[in-house]
Amino acid sequence: MTAEQPAAAGRPAHLFTGRDGVELAWHEIGTGRPVVLLHPLFGSGALQADGRLARSLAAVGRRVILPDLRAHGASGHPHDPARYPPDVLADDGLALIEQLGLDDYDLGGYSLGGKLALRLLARGARPARAFVIAQGVDALDAESSRTGGYRELLDAVASGDVAPGSPAAGMAQWLAQAGTDPRAVSLLLGAMVPTARDTLRLVPVPVLIAVGDQDSRGATAGELAGLLPDARVVTVPGDHGTSVDAPELAAAVLDFLG
Repeated sequence: MTAEQPAAAGRPAHLFTGRDGVELAWHEIGTGRPVVLLHPLFGSGALQADGRLARSLAAVGRRVILPDLRAHGASGHPHDPARYPPDVLADDGLALIEQLGLDDYDLGGYSLGGKLALRLLARGARPARAFVIAQGVDALDAESSRTGGYRELLDAVASGDVAPGSPAAGMAQWLAQAGTDPRAVSLLLGAMVPTARDTLRLVPVPVLIAVGDQDSRGATAGELAGLLPDARVVTVPGDHGTSVDAPELAAAVLDFLG
């Protein structure tokens, strides 16, 4: 777990082993009480480490642990479909928590990271507090109405069928910056599983649901919060892509975590 290798954005990655033997990576900034912060689809822990939320947490004395999800960043990105069994991201997250010996920590995530935070809670992770950014109730589904579009873009990038100025060209540029493998991420999308609503009703952890005031997912954020015994919603400026860097978002999370 102490090995390091180069990672996206020039930040060294710490390595650990997933339950199936795939080598995975995490990054960290700051010192103090741990908070695990999960990145969005097509992102990485290294990129998220430079964001306002991670920097704000580190600035107030928190050890911010930022995994690279499987198929992203410095983590393994195998092309063997067998390496993407159902719920593999939750398996990886639980393996990281176990291997780092975290027993008093907080947990949160943005977009796909928020969906994964909910899966980890449903699977038995018990942080002191949890926060879910930019998600509504469709985070409980295995796939959303957006998944098909993601697959089309990933397939185009992986095949090299990228016309200049097209959405696929923009996707290719972003994936290269983030160190994300399009074929591996496409396989990963097939590993998502639904989260049963009754499972969330058993989660004893206080949860903050934070959404942008221009994010369509905000329409069902209240419904999502209503499924958890102790949850509340906060609205911050921005859409799905910009709300995560709003000063109001960082302030709300810091206030919630205390």
